Formats: sequence, structure tokens, C-alpha cells
Amino acid sequence: MQAEQLEILDFLRRYPPFNQLPESVLEWTSTQVEVSYFKAGAQILTFGQEVDAWYVIRSGAVEVYRRNGDLYNRLSEGGFFGEFGLLRHRRVRFPTVALEDTLVYLIPEPVFTELFDQHELFADFVEVEDRTRLRQAVARREDANELMTAQVGQLIPRAPISLDPQASVRQAAHLMTQEGISSLLVFSAEQPELGLVTDRDIRSRVVAPGLSFDLPVGDIMTTDLICVEANQMLFEAMLLMLRHNVHHLPILKHQKPIGVVALSDVIRYESQNSLFVVSSIFRAQSIEELQALRPEVQACFTRMVNEDANSHMIGKAMAVIGRSFKQRLLELAEHKLGPPPVPYCFLALGSMARDEQLIVTDQDNALILDNRFDPQVHDAYFAELAAFVSDGLAACGYTYCTGKIMATNPQWRQPRRVWENYFAQWIDQPTPQFLLNSAIFFDLEGVWGQEHWAQELQAFILRRTRKSPRFLACMVRNALQRTPPLGFFKDFVMETDGRHTNSINMKRRGTAPVADLIRVHALAIGSSALNSFERLQEIIEASILPKGRGQDLRDALEFIAMVRIRHQALDLAAGREPDNNIEPENLSDFERKHLKDAFQILSHAQKYLKYRYQPNRIG
Repeated sequence: MQAEQLEILDFLRRYPPFNQLPESVLEWTSTQVEVSYFKAGAQILTFGQEVDAWYVIRSGAVEVYRRNGDLYNRLSEGGFFGEFGLLRHRRVRFPTVALEDTLVYLIPEPVFTELFDQHELFADFVEVEDRTRLRQAVARREDANELMTAQVGQLIPRAPISLDPQASVRQAAHLMTQEGISSLLVFSAEQPELGLVTDRDIRSRVVAPGLSFDLPVGDIMTTDLICVEANQMLFEAMLLMLRHNVHHLPILKHQKPIGVVALSDVIRYESQNSLFVVSSIFRAQSIEELQALRPEVQACFTRMVNEDANSHMIGKAMAVIGRSFKQRLLELAEHKLGPPPVPYCFLALGSMARDEQLIVTDQDNALILDNRFDPQVHDAYFAELAAFVSDGLAACGYTYCTGKIMATNPQWRQPRRVWENYFAQWIDQPTPQFLLNSAIFFDLEGVWGQEHWAQELQAFILRRTRKSPRFLACMVRNALQRTPPLGFFKDFVMETDGRHTNSINMKRRGTAPVADLIRVHALAIGSSALNSFERLQEIIEASILPKGRGQDLRDALEFIAMVRIRHQALDLAAGREPDNNIEPENLSDFERKHLKDAFQILSHAQKYLKYRYQPNRIG
């Protein structure tokens, strides 16, 4: 064999479907290959032209289109195209253009046909192209979990059981016993405010204090209810119960109550129950009791992975658990220190605010204080409160932030007016440090106290950034600093220093760059969403991305996140300390192939970000 043929043979061995062929067949195939080069922007195949070879990408990238001009697929090294034409009368079905300078191996039609006819695994693989495989891989994970596919409305077996507010507590108890239920909706045409009464309400609000059973049920009902729409997923109902620590949610359809979903209904669908973890958190009476729950949190994470929950579900559930630790620690802190001298809002930042938290995470938090805050008078209290919460979180497995983005840092423990000045300065004067601050603090959520202050600060940020194209352009520069780990020939690029040499950091080089670029688009359209998937949906609806690329980016984020999640779960199962670093040799062929597809989609998304916001035009 000549040197060039040996290089071709080595390349083909690395990629499916060739790596499933016998060695002798592979060697023969490599001697039949021709090589062709196309410059970026060159038309490789046009619709209807005669095709006499199968195209395999050696380096570069191409875009494949439908005949109407819609983007159909985007392929990189190891990808292939032209098979549809060869299998259907040797006429091109999907036009193809070189996205980058591209080198391709041409496998003549007779060779392709023999491989297709004689080798079943080869034929099966060829008939399902790359993007479809990635999307199917993502879809299988979503479809496998019942919580993600069951709608709350499906749990309603009958019309809602309700009572007039003027009915007595005795009548309510009789009706609940008769119907075998633990709650009643309370409303009437004359008094449309929706209320809810439970058997626990009757015990604690009537029986225990010795009140009359003839008391109107409207006097003991709970109002200002947390409700869920009938078309929302059961998983979303579970998250509402987790977040607000309630056991019953009224179900609405077109703003009218049609039933109640109870904790027991959700438990039927959630066998590995994160609800129980949260309940245990709120029952804990000390940091030591909270610390003892760390193995249960890890077990909950592992069970969700093993049961094929997707990254959106896992990220939300782990964020709710983390938020619950903060809330319980703040309750314990106030019990120890007494009521706060001025109102405050405790902030969650970063992945917890985005509902994208995993088992490996540090603590990013801050305090917004009332404008009446006087450091000389009040700061000792809030410094002690911040230290109590931060130390408690560290004991529970949420490590201290190495960058000191914590409320224990006086810089991040400030009155409302100072926070507004911070954000105004960061947006108006986007220095490298201010851009770094923005990337961290723009994802914020209030978890305790005056939570609406966080929403008001978020609205301030959106108003300010939409008026500053210079700031958005600078955010683009910042977002492009972290690139996917693909080299010139689309091989993985490894870390080269520290204890994680020859590995890929799936957060720094994967999920974080995706979240960064999605955040820029979200700021540009004024989206108030925090979660990356929810932001991306609003970005797609705003039509600022080329057709199809929003869904591609969603699939890429899901797949990259799940590789990261799955390997953290494997570390836990093996008794290792989980981290974000993965060695490519520990990836399956399936993961390796689709991870390259996902990283290539991220690379294209970063190029489009640069194209759309033109950061180099801004001084």
C-alpha cells in the first residue's frame, strides 16, 4: 500500500460505518478512494445532477439543503453525504455546499453499492444520517421518562369536588370522607376567589384550637394558591410542590379549576423521589442534620440518571434541592440570630438560578439589602448570616466559590441602589472584569426574603442591555473565549496541565459556552427566562437564528449535558469524587461520535454569534 492509502485506511478505521467492516474489506476500500478539495462556499452537489460517488468528509464542514433551500443537515469530519442519490436513480436529492475549506474522500458508486449490499451493519448505519441520529439519541432520553410526557390533566379522573365558602367545616369533612379525598376546592359564583381546604387544615385550624365545626369553610381555607395548568407536565407540578413545599395544587384550564393534583398522585410517577429529599431538608433542625442528607442527594441524582431523566429535568430537580438547602439554612440562621434589622433578598446565581445545577457545583450567592441599610449598624448581622449559610452549604457539599462570589464577600452584600449602580456600570463600561461579573450575575434569582427585588433587578438589566449594542458585542467577545474542544481535523483537544491532563472539561468547554451564547441572544431579544432551554425556545420563536439551528443547538446542549451528567453518576457509583472532566477513551463509540456532532454545532453557533453581533466593529 502507498503512504496515502495507508492514511486513508487509518482514517476509515476510526469512523462508523467503516469500523464495522472486516479488515480485508476495509483495506480494499481504501485503495479505491479518490480525494477532492472544495473551498469554503463552493457548491459540491446540485439538485438533480448525476452522482457517481459517495462523499466522506476528511476535514472541514458542509451544509446539506432540501430542494426548497431549507437547511437539512450540517456535517463535519467523518460525516458523509450523497447516499440518497446513489440509492435513488443516481441523482442528487440534497444539494450540498462547503461551509469551510473541505477535503473529501470519494468512494466510487460500484464500491459503495457492494459495501451496501454485502454488509448489513454498514447499510443500516448509512440509512440514518448524523443529525437524525443525534436527535433520536436526545428524543429517546426525553420519551423514556414518564414524568416528562404525562400532563397534569391526565391525572383528573372526574369533575372537581368543590364546596361553597359559606358551607360549614362539618359539611366539608363529611364530603371529603364520602368522596375519599384529602382536599376540596372552595369557590362560588358570588365569591369567585379560589380557595383550598385540606384535611390537615381542618385538624390544625379547627379541631386543635377547639373551634366550632359550624364555622364557614371559607374562614379556614387557603387562598393565594399555587396553581398549575392542565397542559403542563407532571414534572412541572412536582417542581412547584418542591419549590413551595405544598402537597396540593389546583389544576386550571382556561383559568377555571378542573381538579386538584396531590402529592400522592405525583409519587405514583416519581419512584426515585426528590420530593422526599426536599421534605427531609425542611425537617432538619441543624447543619449536622442537613449535612447527613448529602448521600441522599447523591442517590437521588444517580437514580434520576439511571431512570433516563433528561438534563432539563435533572438540572431543575438538583437546583430545587440546592435552593431548599439555602432556604432551610436561612430559616435556621434567622432563628439563631433573630429577625433581620432591615429587609433583604438572598440571591442564587449561575446554574442554580438557571435551574441547571448538577451534583458537582460550587456556591454562587449574594445579598440585596434594603436601601436603609447602614453598614455601621446592620452589617454585623448580615455578615454573620452570610457566613452561617455559606459554611452550611459547604458542609452539605456545595463548595466555596474560589472567586469569592458569595454573600460573605462585602462587595456582594449591598443595598438595592448599589446593585443597580453595579449593573449600570458593568453595562455602560464593559471592561473584561465587568464582563466576567455580568456573565455570573446576569443569571440571578431570589430564593429568600424580598424575592421580588431580584425580579426588579432582572428587569433593570434587560432594559439597560437592550439599549446598548456595544455591551452585547462585548458580551459576544466574552462568550467566544471558551471554544468547543475540537482541533483542525475535528479531533478532541485535551487539557494540557494540572491533574486533568488528557481530558475534556465538559463544563468549561461544553455546557458553559452554550449557556454563554444563549444568554447573549436572550439579552438581545429581552427574554426574562433564566433556564437555557427556556431562553432558547424564546430565541427560536423570535426568529433570530437561521431555520433549524435553534433545534440543533438544543439537541447539542442536551447531549453535551447528558454526557457530563452520566459520567458524574458513574463516578458516584464507583466511589470516586465526581468532577467535570472526561477522558475520551472512557467514552463509548456512540458518545464519541455524537459528542463531536454536538461540539461542531456549538462551533457553528459561535460563528453565527460573531456574525450577527459584529463584535470587531465595536471599539
